[in-house]
Amino acid sequence: MQNTQVAIELKNITKTFGDVVANKNVNLKLNKHEVLAILGENGSGKTTLMNMISGIYAPDSGSIYINGQEVFIKSPIDAFKYKIGMIHQHFKLVDVFTAAENIVLGVNDKYSLKTVTARVQEIADKYGFSIDCKKKIHEMSVSEKQTVEIIKVLYRGADILILDEPTAVLTPQETEKLFNVIRKMRDDGKSIIIITHKLNEVLAISDKVTVLRKGEYITTVDTKDTNEKALTEMMVGKKTDLHIERTKTDFDRPLLEIRDLCVKSDDGAEAIKGVNFYIRGGEILGVAGVAGCGQKELCEAIAGLRPLKGQITHKGESIVGLPPKTIIEKGVSMSFIPEDRLGMGLAPSFSITDNMMLKTYGEREFHIPPIPAKDGDNKFLSGVKKTVNAVTGAINKSCPFVDRKAARERANELIEKLQIVTPSSETPVRRLSGGNVQKVLVGREIESSPNVIITAYPVRGLDINSSYTIYNILNEQKEKGTGILFIGEDLDVMLALCDKIMVLCHGKNMGIVHANKTTKEELGLMMTGALDLNEVKKDKNFGKAKDSNLTAEEWENLEKTTEDNE
Repeated sequence: MQNTQVAIELKNITKTFGDVVANKNVNLKLNKHEVLAILGENGSGKTTLMNMISGIYAPDSGSIYINGQEVFIKSPIDAFKYKIGMIHQHFKLVDVFTAAENIVLGVNDKYSLKTVTARVQEIADKYGFSIDCKKKIHEMSVSEKQTVEIIKVLYRGADILILDEPTAVLTPQETEKLFNVIRKMRDDGKSIIIITHKLNEVLAISDKVTVLRKGEYITTVDTKDTNEKALTEMMVGKKTDLHIERTKTDFDRPLLEIRDLCVKSDDGAEAIKGVNFYIRGGEILGVAGVAGCGQKELCEAIAGLRPLKGQITHKGESIVGLPPKTIIEKGVSMSFIPEDRLGMGLAPSFSITDNMMLKTYGEREFHIPPIPAKDGDNKFLSGVKKTVNAVTGAINKSCPFVDRKAARERANELIEKLQIVTPSSETPVRRLSGGNVQKVLVGREIESSPNVIITAYPVRGLDINSSYTIYNILNEQKEKGTGILFIGEDLDVMLALCDKIMVLCHGKNMGIVHANKTTKEELGLMMTGALDLNEVKKDKNFGKAKDSNLTAEEWENLEKTTEDNE
């Protein structure tokens, strides 16, 4: 299958941004008919390196060779000239344009939409894509948008394709479909580079793996000769324990209760249908389900971001109808990591410090502190202090002035704890790698010391070492008595980390199971709707939890228990 003819070769590529060395003397070789995976921790320089191949950045030193000839790529136009196309992690599409309009955007040749549609359909049929050329981007799912991006570079004649985290927001079914397309493209003579953190996918789709660490080239290995443990050690530079320990706690008081919850999606369809569950303190409740089965709407409803029907009580008190700020003040933290994490989760032009302050800038600790009185103060000095404190007190109440020192200290603590790769705490988050952006978002939510955490896909885009750091932090919060709703994609992780798992299928709760008493197969059946534990007899061995389908009497007892514990 593989061909020894080299499609692209990098020699001693170096790129710096101020004092930060993103890549240092990196060498890389990609053959024709080959899928090469680029592996490394967040901030190791993977995306920067690929951005130089695609013309977004120019290397400070080093050489790039295409088909054995040295080339100088100064822009994406140059990259296309050499038949190089990059599919970015954050799509570069115009939402109000159709698929066909996005595909030909920037192409100078004269065309008709009929001709474009025919050509696009020819590409789709050849590689097994499914695409509606007349559909607008804002109407598409994530996988459909990705299809448009891939066809866009193929339409321009790309022979070298670079995919940055292509499966980060795809379902397992969509991922397998994409892999089939990649294999067809490889067999057709395309050369493909994939940047990913998912080691199982690296082993499944790549022919070779190149490992980067702290911006430097470490090694390239044949995929068939390695495994997840070996790759992890290459990335991190030391032996790493990949074991997730499910911690045991003695907390049992219900913190968050959901009863008969109904939530509509943006298009008015019923996204959540009569869902019931509760979260205890010191418990991690996982939520499994195929993407688009109501996870997003569930998170937003609890956080006060979406209208709902039903009951949501926090420590026995209803939070339905309360604004998000009030819900946060009660200790319910929304750690929702959306598909558009920069657009929805953080302010991209703000620094890490400023993003740390977004939810807490109104607190006194971020305001101008008063000058304390001392026993040795004379009458004049005491009067001056009172006057100054009166002025600063008035400023604190009426002006947006804040003391950034405390926020900066917290940001630096977060950078150290989560090993965020950044020049400083004042760096705009849009300049960070995707994984480091994610660390900032998750860290900010956890840092606020909530008693309930709703976290969706907290390790999406993170390298394996960083992922386990997040798992450990969640366990630390659990041990403090925090209740955690964990929405994830990796069933193996959910089975190891969570105490219970609730499965959603088209917005319906298919049942709640004990993580240590169920299997991936059973969860898979529930995710597809083939198994509904609400209709299964109690004597069946499915790991069914008592709270899988609470009766009115059980809810009444639960609420009484909550009141007694207040």
